[in-house]
Amino acid sequence: MEGMLKENALKDKTIIVTGGGTGLGRSMGKYFLELGANLVISSRKMDVLEKAAKELEQETGGQVLPVACDIRKYEEIENVLQEAEGKFGQIHGVLNNAAGNFISPTERLSHRAFDIVVDIVLRGTYNFTLATGKNWIDKKQPGTFLNIVTTYAWTGSGYVVPSSCAKAGVLALTRSLAAEWAKYKIRSNAIAPGPFPTEGAWKRLFPGEVAEKIDPLKRIPLGRFGEHQELANLAGYLMSDYAAYINGEVVTIDGGEWIKGAGEFNALEEVPYEMWDELEKMRGKK
Repeated sequence: MEGMLKENALKDKTIIVTGGGTGLGRSMGKYFLELGANLVISSRKMDVLEKAAKELEQETGGQVLPVACDIRKYEEIENVLQEAEGKFGQIHGVLNNAAGNFISPTERLSHRAFDIVVDIVLRGTYNFTLATGKNWIDKKQPGTFLNIVTTYAWTGSGYVVPSSCAKAGVLALTRSLAAEWAKYKIRSNAIAPGPFPTEGAWKRLFPGEVAEKIDPLKRIPLGRFGEHQELANLAGYLMSDYAAYINGEVVTIDGGEWIKGAGEFNALEEVPYEMWDELEKMRGKK
């Protein structure tokens, strides 16, 4: 899979990616660099950030600023903004990607576990959004927010209830600010990714035996997982000026997974083809 945008589509833009040192955040950040952007990556672990920054600079030739930050703490976010502006002059976009999740029966969770997920996903996103938005509005600068949500933000889902609640809040934040802050030339959009396996997170969410029993591939009509570059292509587009008229939108990229799960009769694909002849005879074929 190759990058889809023109060379230098993000030239001279500075983009902050939370959770940018690993996984999907790293993949999207890498593509931003390849498109000419300056990149700021943040997470709580500075050693991870520094390693990622060095590798990304070597891989792309771009400039990467790593800044440690706990997005649950507003003052640390303000420090990220100050350091980013100190190095690159201006911030043009924020990708709110940092997240946390527990797959568990809800009754087995402590209130602290619930708090951890909601604080990282929802509090962290609105903290970063509020701090950056205030900064842009005060300086009369346009900007772009891109938030990572999930399809169960609007359908709900058992066994990931804290995440579902938090992502629903992020979705509401995205759409609400798209209406309120557009007058400041600030766009807000979101991406709802389906399964894009990453080594660490995927193993935690779907341990070997569980993955074999559930078989996530069976839920995806296209019959495959997403490639990181496919997600990066979408993120690059929504961050770019090519998407200047897209505001308040949530783009799902999941191979049709949520539609298949939502359709009441989609499981009928398990009916052998020959059996349809018998079913038609029973009802009287028209």
